[in-house]
Amino acid sequence: MPSTDPAEDLGLLSPGQAGSPVETATGDAAYVRAMLDAEAALTRAQAALGLAPAAAAQAVTAAAAETARYDVRDLALRARSGGNPVIPLVADLTTAVAERDRQAAAHVHRGATSQDILDTAAMLVAARALEPVLADLGRAADVLARLAAEHRDTPIAGRTLTQHAVPTTFGLKAAGWRSLVLDAHERLAAVRAALPAQLGGAAGTLAAFHTFAEAVGPDLGPDLGLRLLAGYAAETGLAEPMLPWHTLRTPVADLGGALAFTAGALGKFAADVLLLSRTEIGELGEGSGGGSSAMPHKANPVRATLIAATARQVPALVSVLYAGLAAEDERPAGAWHAEWQPLRQALRLVGGAARDAAELAEGLRVHPRRMRDNLDATDGLIISERLAAVLAALIGRGEAGQALSRASRRAVEQGVELDEALREEPDIARVLPQDRLRELTDPTQYAGSAGALVDRALRRTGAARNPT
Repeated sequence: MPSTDPAEDLGLLSPGQAGSPVETATGDAAYVRAMLDAEAALTRAQAALGLAPAAAAQAVTAAAAETARYDVRDLALRARSGGNPVIPLVADLTTAVAERDRQAAAHVHRGATSQDILDTAAMLVAARALEPVLADLGRAADVLARLAAEHRDTPIAGRTLTQHAVPTTFGLKAAGWRSLVLDAHERLAAVRAALPAQLGGAAGTLAAFHTFAEAVGPDLGPDLGLRLLAGYAAETGLAEPMLPWHTLRTPVADLGGALAFTAGALGKFAADVLLLSRTEIGELGEGSGGGSSAMPHKANPVRATLIAATARQVPALVSVLYAGLAAEDERPAGAWHAEWQPLRQALRLVGGAARDAAELAEGLRVHPRRMRDNLDATDGLIISERLAAVLAALIGRGEAGQALSRASRRAVEQGVELDEALREEPDIARVLPQDRLRELTDPTQYAGSAGALVDRALRRTGAARNPT
């Protein structure tokens, strides 16, 4: 049945992320699940040190697993009174635990602060969301490796500042895309492995846990807080932090930076596809382009378009995360709260872009014949760098430059090919036979080390399998 809630966001204005695994992994329900996981892990970690009965850990874990009983919308509305959703969630979790074991209810959220739980939940959400992102980046890298190998020597016009520069190969271009995708995969994988749990108590000292230890009886030692922090991290499956990081926002900034890099890396791939699939260029095409509401003939490069949109949005979102590094005191007012939505949206956008990049690569249509035709669009002028080098050695740099300039102008003005115009230059005709001149003006024979560079790039392992 269609949704009737006018406030519900179902992705209507964000088709790039709509339906992606990351959209689900970062939804409100996923955050509630992660907060409940954090609460249960905290009680288990305390029980392991004797700060809570084993029965309490069991009761909290069981109550936290009943996610259906926690009303997300109700939690959101009640969060306004305290400024974060942990406060109402703790109240509901405490009620649920009390129904199972009244004494165990006293151990819900014991010693923690709201930021401990929500920060830990955010790291859990990020870790879970990055799994499909990494998988999709691996898919994209695999396909790009195959494209690079297949088109190792396929000539294509290299373009600089929007104009034809010198020839290159499509294989080298695809190898470059793959290199960026692997760079993104490495950064996100490293960040994911380092995502830490958060536990510091009211002001980052873990003092409350020492007080609870005194009430238990035996002296658990001055390193109690450190052991609890290690146990808590292990229970969550996250990394153990060196310090509580309530206002030391390196983990969030690093995650944001890796997401921004990934968006840009995929954006480069998309930007090239958008350019090369233009009607007048036609060197590439999306496997299943999108239609137009007004023009039936169109097959729009939709996936590349959505990736390009992500590349423009994520850096702005991540700027908010970097601003959080300047948070004040031991717990901030506003800086922490400002991170929540930008972080989630950055994860969602990158998740959608990674999915689209994999699909774009898998369906990409390559048109070598059109690439060859476009190489000839300037009637040989694209090869002028090679001619300048060869002629300089034969007749001198100055004379070569002047002769080439005259021939190039004549080729453009008269609409003839460059080799024909060059034959009218006496100094050039004297030192270069016609067959040698034709060879030097063949753009397919001026790829330099492109093939060797492709080979070297494909020896790099990582997210992708070697195509050989």
